[in-house]
Amino acid sequence: MIRVLVVDDEALVRTGFTHILDAAEDIRAVAAVPGGQAVRAVGELRPDVVLLDVRMPDVDGLTVLAELRRTPDPPVVAMLTTFDTDEYVEAALRSGAAGFLLKDTDPEQLPYLIRTLADGGTVLSSQVTRTVVDGFLGQGLREPYAVRLVSRLSERERAVLALMAEGRSNTDIGDRLHLSTGTVKGHVSAVLEKLHVDNRVQAALVAQRAGLLGPPRGGAAR
Repeated sequence: MIRVLVVDDEALVRTGFTHILDAAEDIRAVAAVPGGQAVRAVGELRPDVVLLDVRMPDVDGLTVLAELRRTPDPPVVAMLTTFDTDEYVEAALRSGAAGFLLKDTDPEQLPYLIRTLADGGTVLSSQVTRTVVDGFLGQGLREPYAVRLVSRLSERERAVLALMAEGRSNTDIGDRLHLSTGTVKGHVSAVLEKLHVDNRVQAALVAQRAGLLGPPRGGAAR
C-alpha cells in the first residue's frame, strides 16, 4: 500500500485528491492537511509520497519542501500547482522535488503517477517538462560539458540514464533492461554521482544537452 499525504490550502482540492487516490486498491491517502500542518503530519504518519501545493497562504510550499528534505528518511515530494511558472519549477526541483504536477492533471492518470513516484520515477506535466528543458535549469549547462559528463558513464549506465530521463520508475527500467530493482538503484546512484547532479531531473537535463535524447515531446503528464 502506497501511503500519500495531500498538502493544500483548499479543502475542495484536498477532498478531491483524497477521493481519487482512495479509489485505487494499492494507494491510501493517509491525510489531507493545510501547509502549516504538513511537517508534523509527515513525522506522525510517515507517508511514502507527499503531494505539496506550491502556493499556500499560511506557509510557502517551497519552505515546507525544504523542511521535509531535512527530515530523516524524507518522503518523495511532488509539487502541485495551477501555474507552470519558471521560478517555481526551478526552485522546487533544485530543492529536491521528484515531480511537478498541474492541478488539472487527468484524474485517471493520478494513481499511475503516484506509483511512478513511489517507485523512484520522476513525474512532470508536459508543460513543466518544456519549462525544465528550455528554462532556467538548462542555463549554463553547455553541450560540450554535458557530453563530457555522459562519456564517463558505462554503456549500461547510459541506457539507465536515457530511461531515467523519460521519467521511468526503477521497476520499469529494470523490466526494460532485464535488471533487478536493486541493480537499477545502484546504477541510478552511480549515474547521479558521475554526472555531479542531485536528482533525476537534473540528470535528464544533462542527457538532453548531451544529445542522448530526442527533442522534448508534448502530450499528457508523465
